[in-house]
Amino acid sequence: MARVRISIAVATAVASAIVLGGRSLLAHQAAIARRRIGKPLGEQSLVADRVWKRALDGRPIELLLLGDSLAAGLGAEHRKETLGGRVAKGLAKRMQSPVRLRTAAVVGSESSALAAQLDALPEDYRADVAVIVVGGNDVTHTISPSAAGERLEQAIIRLRAAGTAVVVGTCPDLGTLQPVPQPLRALLSRMSRRLALEQTKVAWRTGAVPVDLRQVLGPTFHDQPDEMFSLDRFHPSAAGYRATADALLPAVVTALKSAADLTPLAAPR
Repeated sequence: MARVRISIAVATAVASAIVLGGRSLLAHQAAIARRRIGKPLGEQSLVADRVWKRALDGRPIELLLLGDSLAAGLGAEHRKETLGGRVAKGLAKRMQSPVRLRTAAVVGSESSALAAQLDALPEDYRADVAVIVVGGNDVTHTISPSAAGERLEQAIIRLRAAGTAVVVGTCPDLGTLQPVPQPLRALLSRMSRRLALEQTKVAWRTGAVPVDLRQVLGPTFHDQPDEMFSLDRFHPSAAGYRATADALLPAVVTALKSAADLTPLAAPR
């Protein structure tokens, strides 16, 4: 019996050492990734808010971008290359109507920041369609999928209550980030997948349209990192934002048309 107790104690000690060693390794690799990525792009994205395709007839469609640096367009060199600019241009072309873009997304945001982004909007503002892209910072800051999903759900409910159609670009595959060493990169990939699944469930049950950015874009970003990533090898390049906008646009059109069939667009401002 004593031998069994000793064996259990040894096994427990070995397991604890492995866990602590693993945490130490991951912390070391995270520090390496931070040094490699740095902040060559700064923390301010280009301002792309304006009416796109103004020459088209009709009242501008109100397009709102919420979320993190991807939604804000950090890494784009021209405002037309930001995610908001590309979605706005594409939406205007599809709908043959001007599109007024408003970007409330803030670089570095987690899902918990969505409420503040909505609070910061003018009281009388209502978007016809909102695009939410968030999740990467939740993963890197080890926010649980359930907690992040709850904050996303609250934001969607607020938007839907105001009559806004919502599209959710789920968490991209952080396993495509080449500056992040293994095995941390594989761990981030699994974590981002779990969050994306939770975001998809939240979107469906709240009436939003989810777009699986991991599945749609992951292979391209993995195979073409030099083209799809910007200078910091973390945020998308112009080509990366183009691919992301192309992935989101069909859902934006679908959500907008579906909402228009149920409720009329807001009166002209």
